[in-house]
Amino acid sequence: MCDTFIAISPTTADGAVIFGKNSDREPNEAQNLEYHPARTYGAGQTLQCTYLTIPQARSTHAVLLSRPFWMWGAEMGSNEKGVVIGNEAVFTRMPYSLKGGLTGMDLLRLGLERGATAQEALDTIVGLLADYGQGGVCGYEDRRLTYHNSFIIADSTEAWVLETAGSVWAALKVRDHYAISNCLSIGEDFDRSHPDLIENARRHGRLKQDRTFHFARCFSDWFYTYFSASRKRQRCSLELLQQSAGKLDVAGAMRVLRDHHSVPYRPDTHLFLDRVCAHAANPLTRYAAQSTASLVAHLKTGQQTYWTTGTSAPCTGIFKPVWFEGEVVPDIGPPPNGRYNPAALWWHHEKLHRLVLADFSHRIEAYRQERDELEQSFLAEASKAGPGRRRQVSQTSFRQARIATQKWIVQVQKLPTQKRPKAYYRNFWQRQNKKAGLAIPL
Repeated sequence: MCDTFIAISPTTADGAVIFGKNSDREPNEAQNLEYHPARTYGAGQTLQCTYLTIPQARSTHAVLLSRPFWMWGAEMGSNEKGVVIGNEAVFTRMPYSLKGGLTGMDLLRLGLERGATAQEALDTIVGLLADYGQGGVCGYEDRRLTYHNSFIIADSTEAWVLETAGSVWAALKVRDHYAISNCLSIGEDFDRSHPDLIENARRHGRLKQDRTFHFARCFSDWFYTYFSASRKRQRCSLELLQQSAGKLDVAGAMRVLRDHHSVPYRPDTHLFLDRVCAHAANPLTRYAAQSTASLVAHLKTGQQTYWTTGTSAPCTGIFKPVWFEGEVVPDIGPPPNGRYNPAALWWHHEKLHRLVLADFSHRIEAYRQERDELEQSFLAEASKAGPGRRRQVSQTSFRQARIATQKWIVQVQKLPTQKRPKAYYRNFWQRQNKKAGLAIPL
């Protein structure tokens, strides 16, 4: 599950386009932050995606990706042209395929590699959807999980919402701000669509003769949409964006992604995945529900800055700046997998995250202010950094964040537990820690 939002002028403070996403997946499904340079290919070359082999493009753009370690596609990312995309699992009444097809994450990466503008990326995705369809297992351990996809696609001049149901789709151009979650949200109004969209709904009895076509009403699967609590999360994101209308900045976007909808917050006290900053808690309703990576993009013509945690749980982590300059991604250690490795950035922070989970409302306060002050210093330095200095600012931010994370790990480990989580929650995380080879007392 995930939450993604976009804000354009006049919603933002400086007229820039601001994008944000939390990628919610299984607790031990580490994501790697990675950069792939632009490349050219010979005629007839092929590309192996997660499950499907397709013809390779003659050239691809450089891309910054946040990618679950086991798949080819990515949960979110940007390209050197300033296009940014985030996707969401959506549950529809159209047939699913566990075999064949491109995953939503494959479509996202292909859109970034092949689209120089938001519209080009959208055209790329719907073209590939028509040619190959969408499908395949989308879970790491849950090999039954598959879904359809929605996307927010943006560049510094415009943003689009693209929602799919099997092979059909509708796209809406964003006028001010928008948020998507794990539900279809486009209704009667949209700007582009699959040529057979409305006829498909009629043909399958989803649109009665006397009714106005409504994309979500015709194609949504109510059961999974309801139990994912997606509409509540979407409303929460929209309310937060509306509250910041005309003044949203990067720091405000980070606050949206960290929102728990209650203060103090205890992640063991709610059954459903109804918070934007998500924490896994049980194998039924909150399993593929851990915010495993987060990204904020600040897009201005000629200058794009990307703020990434490179770790799970934005509420316990710290955003660092990245630009398409030099090697792009600083040294973050070896690529992570599903086993604990403190040399990898994702797992190094994960130890802190899981220590905090043992007594969340008290332990997060042990270092929250210091974290916020450090992050504010990164924002200040990034705002002053010109070409030629940005690479150094990025490297310094990642290095300082890692040092601070180690300090906070030591600090939090020494704290006595004031309020233990509920037994079911402790048992769930003990099982996850055991699978990962991570010793955390709960």
